[in-house]
Amino acid sequence: MRWQILISIFSVVIIFSCNSKIDSEKYSEVQNKGNEISNITQTILLANVGKAIKKGGPEYAIEFCNLKASSIADSLNLVNNCTISRHSAKNRNAGNMLNGEIEKNLWEVFEKANANDTVIRSRGKLIFYKPIKIVSPACLKCHGNPESDINSATFSKIQKLYPNDLATGYKMNDLRGVWKIEFEQ
Repeated sequence: MRWQILISIFSVVIIFSCNSKIDSEKYSEVQNKGNEISNITQTILLANVGKAIKKGGPEYAIEFCNLKASSIADSLNLVNNCTISRHSAKNRNAGNMLNGEIEKNLWEVFEKANANDTVIRSRGKLIFYKPIKIVSPACLKCHGNPESDINSATFSKIQKLYPNDLATGYKMNDLRGVWKIEFEQ
């Protein structure tokens, strides 16, 4: 197992070394900005999901996320002059699947080595990646075990709105996804 983690980390380092290096000052600047933006985005999304749960329970929150979550991120894109997205190996929305080998390798590193975040340069952009973990029991109401954590009405709503959903079966502290924040250079 340890051997596989080291191979994954080595693979990511090799892939990243093919891209031009980022000087330490720029890396820190993008890392700080990425953390700031991901924290704000997460806070705003969770506050809105919390309001939706209070208004109509988890079923209503699923509908809210389906209709409004991407527009919240889009408005923050404009304010922060970046592109904010979430990706996962177990995505709910098909547009949030992992894209390419770099993201798949990063996923393995975040999942197995418990890494915090990273910045890479790719195709003329600086890209900040940060893991998203299940840190609240409230998350399990929509992302937990369908037999024990998610009520039947919520699970039916998930199946209706996301017929190809992969984003259930999580437990506390599981890796749920990654923030991807792209900055033009």
